[in-house]
Amino acid sequence: MTKYVFVTGGVVSSLGKGITASSLARLLKSRGLRVDMLKLDPYFNVDPGTMSPYQHGEVFVTEDGAETDLDLGHYERFLDQDMARKNNCTAGQIYDNVISKERRGEFLGKTVQVIPHITNEIKSRITNVGGPTKDIVIVEVGGTVGDIESLPFLEAIRQMRLDVGRDNVLYIHVTLVPYIRSSEEMKTKPTQHSVGKLREIGIEPDIIVCRTERPLEEELRAKISLFCSVPSEAVVEARDVPSIYEVPLAFEREGLDELVLMQLRVRSHRQGLQEWAAMVDRIRNPKKKVTVALAGKYVELKDAYKSVGEALLHGGIANDSRVHIKYLDVESPDLERELADVQGILVPGGFGDRGVEGKISVIQYARVHGVPYLGLCLGMQCAVIEFARNVCNLKSAHSTEFNAKTTHPVIDLMQEQKSIHKKGGTMRLGVYPCKLKPGSLAASLYGKTLVEERHRHRYEFNPKYRRAIESRGMKISGEYTERHLAEIVELPSHPFFIGVQFHPEFKSRPTRPHALFKGFIEAALEFKLAQNREPSAAPVAL
Repeated sequence: MTKYVFVTGGVVSSLGKGITASSLARLLKSRGLRVDMLKLDPYFNVDPGTMSPYQHGEVFVTEDGAETDLDLGHYERFLDQDMARKNNCTAGQIYDNVISKERRGEFLGKTVQVIPHITNEIKSRITNVGGPTKDIVIVEVGGTVGDIESLPFLEAIRQMRLDVGRDNVLYIHVTLVPYIRSSEEMKTKPTQHSVGKLREIGIEPDIIVCRTERPLEEELRAKISLFCSVPSEAVVEARDVPSIYEVPLAFEREGLDELVLMQLRVRSHRQGLQEWAAMVDRIRNPKKKVTVALAGKYVELKDAYKSVGEALLHGGIANDSRVHIKYLDVESPDLERELADVQGILVPGGFGDRGVEGKISVIQYARVHGVPYLGLCLGMQCAVIEFARNVCNLKSAHSTEFNAKTTHPVIDLMQEQKSIHKKGGTMRLGVYPCKLKPGSLAASLYGKTLVEERHRHRYEFNPKYRRAIESRGMKISGEYTERHLAEIVELPSHPFFIGVQFHPEFKSRPTRPHALFKGFIEAALEFKLAQNREPSAAPVAL
């Protein structure tokens, strides 16, 4: 029978429930167990697809085209397995489904209430992730204990222990043990209050994970144990570490996986974290370092580019290099000066016209100065616009997303999309095949000529301009052949210049870095060596 581990959080938000859940999942999988994960989000949006990155961070896209919470990115990277639509559930989806059932008469005239109808719907989503193919399902409950939005979810997970049995459910509560500098002491009272709130709902935590800046001394563990009614060995320290990938190793030292297996009465193989430990060692002890610019418009909130940042780190791991990411605001008035000290430039995806001209200027700088360039989604489209304007002399070239009246729509909705666009729903989401041109940079990086990558966009390269750009040196090296859509562009005359219509960052893992990011960081390191060998050239005006 599937066992369930529920991870809740208290005191404050952003304590790292997702990293805690992901790290535990990694530990359990390394013991040979079949593990899956679920994120329960208490907001009423159906999914984060229409939410501002400032509100929610990045939208993580799964293989089956679901727009999900960014924590699913952590799940995939730590577990090294693909998530799907079923692995993220929001209050919006729950209520929408229950109301639809009510309208169809499925409740046979009964009064529809939070208990049992909403809670039953939540439980059905939880059990749907389990089943005979899974040993353990780890469920992260979003929000903070005490929030009114989370109450139906907490009530549902309380009922789960009654439904499937005490030995098949375990509750982990993540709290904060703050250090008060003025008194030079750590305080357990916030944890006590948070656990008290959880008890009011009817949930007794089995394990308490304490986020802390400093070591959790035995005296503090004993105090939390006494006031929160858990054994002292079930008070687990989660001290800040330099890299999130060190957390599974820290939890292993704390014996978290042993605690979980003992309480769930699960037998497993011996721990097998050798590959993970070797990867962490490469992060801790890099032989080289390199600086790359991530040029976007949401740079104040780094979570908006979470997967991109992690994929750059993975590219560094593959090259035994520490990657310093310079988050560059494309609306900066002095882009040239900001770019002078970087060895690579990446322009990520995005929506809306704010910052587009800055992105185009950044791309021109990369092309003119020979700086390695990687463009993702909109970063590819802006590369086409820049090339069309400044090399093909199509000065008004643009995307119809930003200028519907442009005389040179090098980026546009395809004809079949235009009729659908009036009704909405034109997004190309999820995994699509891409055929690579033999002998291209893309094919050499991937080491094969057919790949599958995840998409999240509406607008495409306009094939009417293919001859114009290819005659001037920009090549289309990847294509979705079923609809003849350009997927990859590159400049063979440039040391490393490649733009992709998809989001390769979603498929990068710390133990399996994505080929494009691995190649990009390798090119940035080569550019740095060349910089060190040659005197810097005079800046070229943009």
